[in-house]
Amino acid sequence: MLKEAMLYKKSEEGKISCFLCSHHCLIPDGKFGICNVRENRGGILYTHAYGELIAQHIDPIEKKPLYHFLPGSRSFSIASMGCNFQCDFCQNWQISQVKEAKALGLRSAEVKPEQVVKQAKQSGTKSISYTYTEPTIFFEYAYEISQLAKKEGLFNVFVTNGYMTKEMIQTIHPFLDAANIDLKSFSDDYYKKICKGRLSPVLESIEGMKKLGIWIEVTTLIVPGQNDSEEEFRKIANFLAQLDTSIPWHISRFHPQYKMDELKNTPLETLNQAYEIGKSAGLRYVYLGNVEKGNNTYCDQCHRLLIERSGFSIQTYHLKEGRCPDCNRSVDGVGM
Repeated sequence: MLKEAMLYKKSEEGKISCFLCSHHCLIPDGKFGICNVRENRGGILYTHAYGELIAQHIDPIEKKPLYHFLPGSRSFSIASMGCNFQCDFCQNWQISQVKEAKALGLRSAEVKPEQVVKQAKQSGTKSISYTYTEPTIFFEYAYEISQLAKKEGLFNVFVTNGYMTKEMIQTIHPFLDAANIDLKSFSDDYYKKICKGRLSPVLESIEGMKKLGIWIEVTTLIVPGQNDSEEEFRKIANFLAQLDTSIPWHISRFHPQYKMDELKNTPLETLNQAYEIGKSAGLRYVYLGNVEKGNNTYCDQCHRLLIERSGFSIQTYHLKEGRCPDCNRSVDGVGM
């Protein structure tokens, strides 16, 4: 359903300046922004993503991935169609890319914010995750849901590329509890070539959310031949460590997808190299997210196994009131 958008202002000659995301689109009358869901109609910016669900599932929170936020809980996960990136490797391209979704004949279901919250409560989940596509693009929808969710005692989670403006973060932050942010590379050229974006706004979002007290975890998909150098790993690890060594870093294996289906899977040796570099930079929690090993949480002081995981499931849990049972070291996170 159409709804007037937030975070925009009218510009000269009927154009609209959108400052929801860091593309800062200047949209002429009758045209859409890069996301293909925000349209200038007669000098008013409308979102086509409000109240339109293209995906709805109940997931383990570990699937987001969030390993230090309400571990072992489930999250009511939703998405509307659209994204402000055009990543060549996107695993959800069928719903994140509007033109692709329409070509496939996919249709959204109209679901009001209060219905989403009601279903989340009935499902017994602890949180609502705005995920699968890009929550920035269905911001007005997520914003209204998140306010209602808070009133019902539910947590709110963004799984995001981080390409939003400071104004958007400031608007959502009273209701946003956690975010997993993709840091796809530490190269601006990579962002421009592969994702059709830029690096600096993502770094600013990570820093901004951290300062506002939103629990954040960071994911990097390692694409063979693109962002898999030792130098790249060190830049990412050092950036995170300088910001806060408690930020969990999830290192993900690439699988051939979308426009990069000719590449091979990321070698395990490359993932292990990134893991070791992350640990050597001082990061307390480094994970290999989508392979059989590297998912466990250990005490960063005495190295005791604290949380053993298999896939997205917790097998054993040894924390006592958020602390290591052996050395009493506090483990960073929310609801640990």
